Amino acid sequence: MSKPVRHAVAAADHAAAGARPPVWQRLRFEAKAAAEHEPVLTSFLNSTILNHDTIAQALAYYLAHKAACCDLNALQLREICEEAFTEDETIIPAVERDMQAVLERDPACRTLLQPFLYYKGFLALQSHRVAQYLWNQDRDVLAFFLQSRNSEIYQVDIHPAAKMGAGIFMDHATGIVIGETASVGDDCSILHEVNLGGTGKEFSDRHPKIGRGVLIGAGAKVLGPIHVGDEARIGASSVVLNDVPARCTVAGIPAKIVGGPCAEPAKAMDHNIIID
Repeated sequence: MSKPVRHAVAAADHAAAGARPPVWQRLRFEAKAAAEHEPVLTSFLNSTILNHDTIAQALAYYLAHKAACCDLNALQLREICEEAFTEDETIIPAVERDMQAVLERDPACRTLLQPFLYYKGFLALQSHRVAQYLWNQDRDVLAFFLQSRNSEIYQVDIHPAAKMGAGIFMDHATGIVIGETASVGDDCSILHEVNLGGTGKEFSDRHPKIGRGVLIGAGAKVLGPIHVGDEARIGASSVVLNDVPARCTVAGIPAKIVGGPCAEPAKAMDHNIIID
């Protein structure tokens, strides 16, 4: 994001005497600053953010705009998203935590505008939240439609039944695959080409359960109905086939414990592994 926009945001934060402004308030402020600095984007910023009264309305509009196709138009999809955000009161707080997670953990991210408008990991996760709402309402055909569109648009494939916590950061996100019976806890960070997959064709539980605050490096494969403990760290390109204890580091093919704890690895985003 441009320096003038970042400086305007910094000034606003300073004026708030160190208090962090609410996500929607800050997002609107950034959109206004960006429109003033880059007038060619004014129409885009108005339609996606500034013309709406709430973050739920803005997100419903934008997700629908991205996912619409000739057979299901943006207005229909927008109504579906708005229904999900209204009926499931857990979604929007999770959305806000996801945005804050991106801002805090990605050094390339300067403003909330970036994940909201441009980060496919963030957008795919929010679209999945709508698909999961539909799945829980036994509207599986429509849920699968959204899953398919997510895969086409964002290159992220999350089964509608997969359970995703809040404060999740999917960095770059291309090639992430998360299976039907998988779950991901709050405050996790997952990099591109991660696979939370199965090892067989059973209809029962067959995918990993990821604890809170876990960091999963790029290209890692976590396979089967195994458990990864809270604040564990999985090295890039590792293949994990067994349970991972909490607060340890695993790496390799197959993955083994290679190091001690890394304090809050998902927040630190530290991929350096020192082998004991």
